[in-house]
Amino acid sequence: MTYFNNVNTLEQLRKQYKELLKKHHPDNGGNVSDMQEINAEYDKLFKVLKDKHENNSADTNNTNFDKMKYDFEEDTKLREVLQKVVIFNDIIIEVIGNWIWVSGNTYQYKEQLKEFGFKYAPKKQSWYFHTEAFRKKGRKALSMDEIRNYYGSTEIQTEGRKQLKQA
Repeated sequence: MTYFNNVNTLEQLRKQYKELLKKHHPDNGGNVSDMQEINAEYDKLFKVLKDKHENNSADTNNTNFDKMKYDFEEDTKLREVLQKVVIFNDIIIEVIGNWIWVSGNTYQYKEQLKEFGFKYAPKKQSWYFHTEAFRKKGRKALSMDEIRNYYGSTEIQTEGRKQLKQA
């Protein structure tokens, strides 16, 4: 069974993976074998797209390319953390750029979020996660809307949020 359709970039692959994760994760009512198939297919497509990305970079004469190169290890770390938090109910998960933001009723998950490497942003009343490679470089404080507009945002629907919307 093919789970991914019309995937030409790593961003498209990640977006479709997030949607499949919400539907098929065992903690959300899916089964383990489907999730294993999805992960295997993701890994194959990821390698193909990674090789395609690296081959295209060999054709480029840009001397600053190393600074712009997509870090595939960071993608894996973000994916692992996302899998851990997508099972929480009554929260909002957003992927903004290369950061994961969690808001809503997070108090009950406070210790787990800390354990997963999230930090709390009191002014934004949200938890955030990023890997060391993606640190904010400026000191200017941005609102959540400014961050969303600048980096782009994808809201991840957990099963608990889907049930609330249907009611």
